[in-house]
Amino acid sequence: MPKHKIYTMSFSSVYPHYIKKAERKGRTKTEVDEIIRWLTGYAQEDLEAQLEKQTDIETFFEEAPQLNPSRAMIKGVICGVRVEEIEEPLMQEIRYLDKLIDELAKGKAMEKILRK
Repeated sequence: MPKHKIYTMSFSSVYPHYIKKAERKGRTKTEVDEIIRWLTGYAQEDLEAQLEKQTDIETFFEEAPQLNPSRAMIKGVICGVRVEEIEEPLMQEIRYLDKLIDELAKGKAMEKILRK
């Protein structure tokens, strides 16, 4: 089965879109980074290194130090699909991140976004 095209895109090519979406709604790059770190376990310097290396999305998630076990609490619809029902593991990770950034842009408090 051929790989989904999004998997081969560099994470650094989608990252600015996350920042722009957040900033349009008065949120910050710092909050976007915090969400990514919470989800993946990357330290800030490691996240920046991944962006600089232009790591593809598949590798970005495969190399994530510790995918947060609380990510299973992320529920809802993104791109017309319920994230909790996505069967393809990598696509689910991507959509988890999309959903968290959506919640940030919609003004949700960080502690709710980070499932505290």
